[in-house]
Amino acid sequence: MSADVNKIISDIGASMQKALNHLEAELVKIRAGKANPNMIDGIMADYYGNPTPINQVANISILDARTISVQPWEKNMLQVIERAIIMANIGINPQNDGNIIRLFLPPLTEERRKELVKKCNAEGENAKVAMRNIRREAIEAIKKLQKDGLSEDISKDAENAAQQETDKYIVLIEKHLAAKEKEIMAV
Repeated sequence: MSADVNKIISDIGASMQKALNHLEAELVKIRAGKANPNMIDGIMADYYGNPTPINQVANISILDARTISVQPWEKNMLQVIERAIIMANIGINPQNDGNIIRLFLPPLTEERRKELVKKCNAEGENAKVAMRNIRREAIEAIKKLQKDGLSEDISKDAENAAQQETDKYIVLIEKHLAAKEKEIMAV
């Protein structure tokens, strides 16, 4: 295969790995009944006029299986962080005792578990669409190279390699979704 084709195939793997990493990050944010400090990743608090992730202005720890504690490094940040958590609408009401913010995760009902599984499946479908788009772009690039003089046999082999890479990552997505569904449905 030519150097251009090899670059396209290696780029497919790198792009698909990024999409898979994004899926993993999104699945971590979906709670599965157990407290996880990653649940509040991405929530920004107004730190002296700058939106700053909460984990950069406070110590986040797990007190027990259903409780997350957020202890700001500065006392005046308590209300700001509490407001940011409320505005993020993650389904948890913060409890502020003047020193620390506690997030108590309510136990999941069967109905809520099913909703979370649907949300996971939607994230998985988004990842699969991303994989297919990456494959489509790679095949278009291969066909462009074929028009520019690449042999048909090499072109077909490259398209097959792109499809195999896509299939490999789709299987990984399915494994991640199955593991997350098992984690959510465990009582």
